Amino acid sequence: MTRYARLYAHFLRFSFSRAMEFRFDFFFRIGMDGLWYAHHLAFFWIVYTHTPLLGGWSFDQMLVFAGAVFFADAIQMTLFSNNMWMLPLLVNKGDLDYYLVRPVSPLFFLSLRDFAANSFVNLLMAIGLLTWALLRLPGPLAPLTLACFLLLLAAGIVLHYALQMIFIIPVFWLHTSGGLRELFWSLDRFTGRPDGIFTGWVRRMLVSILPLSLIISFPTRVLFDGPSLAVLGHVLGVTALAFLVMVAVWKRGLRAYASASS
Repeated sequence: MTRYARLYAHFLRFSFSRAMEFRFDFFFRIGMDGLWYAHHLAFFWIVYTHTPLLGGWSFDQMLVFAGAVFFADAIQMTLFSNNMWMLPLLVNKGDLDYYLVRPVSPLFFLSLRDFAANSFVNLLMAIGLLTWALLRLPGPLAPLTLACFLLLLAAGIVLHYALQMIFIIPVFWLHTSGGLRELFWSLDRFTGRPDGIFTGWVRRMLVSILPLSLIISFPTRVLFDGPSLAVLGHVLGVTALAFLVMVAVWKRGLRAYASASS
């Protein structure tokens, strides 16, 4: 564990030093994410000018949901996004060999080696927006409820990573430019919508087969409705299952990998 912590510290130093070499790109990306936050908030503000509730939530509650979306997205962009973008290229070019021979877990190295320093600044913005939204809620928040919200939000981030990897790993067999990444990005739009607006088979799919609603909606719902052992067990169980499936698919993908030396 100590070796992995030291290795990740090297990742951080390298990523920040490289980001400072391309300062225009650094600040441009920060501005782009800031515009995305403003667009997302404007969307919900426009909707709430026509209705007092959306999916059973008030405007203040929806701000908390939006803040959680920003936070989870910033974590994804900071820790995983650049690495997942490069993975299909490494597989198709045979450059994955250089990572498989290293004395650490290839999945750890390939998932976390590139830390997006510009997105880290946006992560601080997202934390500020989420904190502001939580403070706007009427009435005090119970510490246990807030702890459950943060726990499930962390589980949702892990679930999002596992699901995205499950869609990317087929590149070992398909040899496309991104696996099924574009399909996942299209489906990922459901993550940024509260589960209460969906009904019937669509909602059942989003909480079970393709559990995108568990990433943000369920943690936020626990914050408003109070902790529930059923919800906690469902989110944590699905997250653990998705991660185990991802690891199993990853191992099968490595067995199918045609390296540059083969």
